[in-house]
Amino acid sequence: MPVKIPASLPAVELLRAENIFVMDEHRANTQDIRPLRIVVLNLMPLKIVTETDLLRLLSNTPLQIELDLIVPSGHVSRNTPQEHLEAFYKEFNDIKSQNYDGMIITGAPVEHLDFEQVDYWNELTEIFDWAHTHVTSTMYICWAGVAALYYRYGIPKYMLDKKRFGVFEHRMLGSERNPLFRGFDDVFYVPHSRHCEIRREDVERIDELSLLSYSQESGVHIVMGRGGREFYIMGHSEYAPNTLDNEYRRDISRGLPIEIPQNYYRDNNPDNEPVVRWRSHGNLLFSNWLNYFVYQLTPYDLNHIQ
Repeated sequence: MPVKIPASLPAVELLRAENIFVMDEHRANTQDIRPLRIVVLNLMPLKIVTETDLLRLLSNTPLQIELDLIVPSGHVSRNTPQEHLEAFYKEFNDIKSQNYDGMIITGAPVEHLDFEQVDYWNELTEIFDWAHTHVTSTMYICWAGVAALYYRYGIPKYMLDKKRFGVFEHRMLGSERNPLFRGFDDVFYVPHSRHCEIRREDVERIDELSLLSYSQESGVHIVMGRGGREFYIMGHSEYAPNTLDNEYRRDISRGLPIEIPQNYYRDNNPDNEPVVRWRSHGNLLFSNWLNYFVYQLTPYDLNHIQ
């Protein structure tokens, strides 16, 4: 948690100049504390795996969180037990009258389809519009980011010749002072598993967007919109150590064309264990988002979200 110090102390501005978060006495004494309300739209087939990955990172902060899980209405999930969905998930209509501090929309294995061909596209765009006014900050992960950038800004997706699959080196693009990257190393690693991409030149044409991080190997990583009200993330910092291994062996068993995930196994040998190089930055990414773009910015009364 931030250090509470007098607002007039010279250290305040010095620390802020070093990109260290400071909460002055006035802010600390007038804060009301309540649990953060987070909603996750889970579009992945293996919903239990995905919700576990996300909860692992969301729980790694001192902030109290209340979580709602939702799925598209009418969409049949064949990879998650129906009793699990009935016990733990709601539909959008159940929650759309409410406001939330934060929202996460996951990726989905529908990259091969045109956006309008996705059977829940109309409801998804309604959710995009709803989040714009009912959520303090929204994180769009992988395909959700591609879809939201297309819907809101007309940015196209491009299909790749082969699956972008592995753990790649990333760097910040002059965004070291952005609170999302507090504590990050100059070089950090992120897993990727996708068949499409967005391109840097398309993002940089949009004045309302800021490209925060990039990889020479895997391309666009994080795009920020509305000053942090929206983050579009091409990558999976939430992945568990064995996720890419499971995907690799699944595709081999199905006879699908798949290469060994890059920069993943020790000595690049799938008989060896994975080398986990993204966990610390994944934890930082989510804790920084929760702290600086949700907790520090959200109103105490959620009815006051602008």
